[in-house]
Amino acid sequence: MAAVASSGTAVVTLPTDTQILITREFAAPKHLVYQTWTTPDLIKRWWSGDRGEVTIAEVDLRVGGTWRYVMTANGGFEVAFHGEYREIVPNERIVSTEVYEAIPDGEALTTLELTEEDGRTTLTLLVQHADKESRDGHINSGMEGGMQEGMDHLEKLAIALG
Repeated sequence: MAAVASSGTAVVTLPTDTQILITREFAAPKHLVYQTWTTPDLIKRWWSGDRGEVTIAEVDLRVGGTWRYVMTANGGFEVAFHGEYREIVPNERIVSTEVYEAIPDGEALTTLELTEEDGRTTLTLLVQHADKESRDGHINSGMEGGMQEGMDHLEKLAIALG
């Protein structure tokens, strides 16, 4: 039976005053979700959701390596993020920093974890901000709608790779 993508199913919770936790299940094995999450050509196809076009997706996937994503949003403005990889366990875990370049002092620490059961992958992404103000700014930026769209595209790509 073919895998069927599920739309808009990521759950966002706020475990503490400084954290955002995103959880979503994908109808694809974790190695394909990981591949889609870390491959520049694939990142360009899902990361912006339906909000614009990714123009740069640079990934130096090693501890101490960096990543940078830039998109031109539908309104014509540029949005850019970058970070550094702190820990990598292929197909299972990535810990990295994340900086929204418009607010260069607002570095967050993100922990991505992938677990698989019966060919389905649960992704958890914990975003640790320095303070409540930064966390609230992130939540209030409208990130959830774009993130839901991006995760939907990621799932379709991961299924297509299978």
